[in-house]
Amino acid sequence: MDLGRMIRLARLVDVIEAMIKEMLDENEGVAVINRSLLAEKVNCVPSQITYVLSTRFTNGQGFIVESRRGGGGQIRISRVRKMDSTEYLMHTINSLGEDMSRQQAEIYLQNFLDYRIVTNEQAKLIMAAVSDNALSGVDSDRKGTVRMDIFKNMLISLITGNLNR
Repeated sequence: MDLGRMIRLARLVDVIEAMIKEMLDENEGVAVINRSLLAEKVNCVPSQITYVLSTRFTNGQGFIVESRRGGGGQIRISRVRKMDSTEYLMHTINSLGEDMSRQQAEIYLQNFLDYRIVTNEQAKLIMAAVSDNALSGVDSDRKGTVRMDIFKNMLISLITGNLNR
């Protein structure tokens, strides 16, 4: 895939995410979408909507996504109840897996910024710690695991106040 196509796809994903978040904001944290209709609206294939839902609207990021069978392909997205920062960070830590890509870290941090869980400075610091540059000396087959370990430890530092000093 050429770079231009990758950039266009990344922008499309951002557009779809923004549209869904706008629907959530307008409807008290709940949105019901039709995958095919939304895909038609943004001129993409329905699988791209599915990709956005599975990567940017996960339980760990504060969302519940329910597919409604027999409802014409409707999908219900809702924000998890309002949690304080500590609860949200603990929920996130407990839902994380064993490894993490740079893109996944960026998505989590953007959600933390959106919900005012972290400051811009904290997000930049965490992103710098888990960046490809910071992990350049780590074997490529272990980067995701090391990135996850650092990310989790940074979140724990936020909870304990060690990153706020």
